[in-house]
Amino acid sequence: MAFIRPFEEKDTEDCKFICRATLPPSLASSAAATAMAPYLWTLQFTHLFPEHCFVLDDGSGRAVGYVIGAPDVFALERRYPEYVEEVLRSEQGLRDVPVPEQMERLEEWWVDDDGLGKGGKRVNERCLAQTAYSVKWLVLEGVEGKRELVEGWRAMLHIDLLGPWQGKGFGREMIRWFLESVEGTRGGEKGYDYRRGLQLGVAGENQGVVKFYEKVGFRVYPGGEKEGNVWMVRDL
Repeated sequence: MAFIRPFEEKDTEDCKFICRATLPPSLASSAAATAMAPYLWTLQFTHLFPEHCFVLDDGSGRAVGYVIGAPDVFALERRYPEYVEEVLRSEQGLRDVPVPEQMERLEEWWVDDDGLGKGGKRVNERCLAQTAYSVKWLVLEGVEGKRELVEGWRAMLHIDLLGPWQGKGFGREMIRWFLESVEGTRGGEKGYDYRRGLQLGVAGENQGVVKFYEKVGFRVYPGGEKEGNVWMVRDL
C-alpha cells in the first residue's frame, strides 16, 4: 500500500525519473532538456533541504511522487554554491548539464527549431544550462513582478506524481506534509523566513492543475502570464 514518507538519499534516482516523466511537451521533446530538468527543478531541494522533501512510496520502497522545496528562497540563494559544486560539478552532473559558455547574459528561452525561419520554436538548451547554474535566474529574477513575488512569499514548493498515482488524494496530503515542515521554521536557528507564505509556478502548458492548487488553498498571483506561466501563492 502506498504511503508518504520523508525523502531519503536513496530516492534520488527515482526523483530524477519522476521529474523527467512529468515534463511538459516543450521540454520532454528535447533529449538535452530532459537530461537537465532535474537539475533545475528537483535536485537542489533534495540536496540542500532534504528535511523539507517527502516522497510517495508505492509500498515497495520506490518513490512514485514527491513534494520538495525550500522554506526560504533566500536561504536557497545563500546555499546554492554548495549545490553547484557538489551536484552540478559532480561527474554525473557534468555529463547531464554542460557548463555554460558564458554567465554574463541570459540567453533567450526559445530559439528557432530548425534555423530556417519557419516559425518553429524549441527550448534553448544553452539557456537551461545557464539557469541551472544561477539561482538568481532560476527563482529570483525575471519579468516585472517576479521580485515582489519572491520577497513576499519566500517558501517554494514543487510537487510531481507519476500518472497512475494522480487523482487519488495523495497530492493534497503531500502538500500538507510540506506545509507542516515549513510552518515551524520561522525565527529558528537557521534564520529561515517564509514571510507571507508559499509560492509555486505552473508551466503554461500545464494550466489544468491550477484548479487542484486552488482547492488546497493557493490563489493565482498576477504576473506569471508575462512569462507564459502561472504564479500561485498560499498564505501561512
